[in-house]
Amino acid sequence: MNAHKQATGSAYFIVKETESPRTHVLSILVDNKPGVLARVIGLFSGRGYNIESLTVSETSHEKHLSRITVVSSGTMHVLEQIKKQLERMVPVHRVIDLTLMAEERGHGRPLERELALVKVSGTGNDRVEALRLADAFRAQVIDANTEHFIFEITGRVSKIEQFIAIMEPLGLVEVCRTGVAAMNRGPEGM
Repeated sequence: MNAHKQATGSAYFIVKETESPRTHVLSILVDNKPGVLARVIGLFSGRGYNIESLTVSETSHEKHLSRITVVSSGTMHVLEQIKKQLERMVPVHRVIDLTLMAEERGHGRPLERELALVKVSGTGNDRVEALRLADAFRAQVIDANTEHFIFEITGRVSKIEQFIAIMEPLGLVEVCRTGVAAMNRGPEGM
């Protein structure tokens, strides 16, 4: 086994040459208390790993639980280490690698959705084309005047990115994205 330093600057620098970083979706069930998110996210940043997407919401008001969904990249070894360290934290109740679970069940990827608000400014043909394309992508107009539109679009990350890229030459002004919400198929819960 050869050791080499990863470009991420991670503390986990010993990996097999054949391992390459993969993107995974982790679902973390935690106590809904101040400081918990900072502790969980600090685990990633303290080891030099980027969080590509992050969503947090209370899932059980009665039990005071929140669900953190994190999309991050790393080798399987690194992701397993992060998962084990998360599981040892006191406010963490459960950690599931949704990507790994979906692959084990033969589904490929977990169900992933994201919401984006996309502001497009334009007149004339660009305005008509933006409306036509928004309809093709099933994006809803949630605000409009003679100078701009704000579209709401929901779907897979690739769909959102494609919509944004298409709107760029038509007068893209601003984008606000929620981050990935993900869940695995099947009757079991988290």
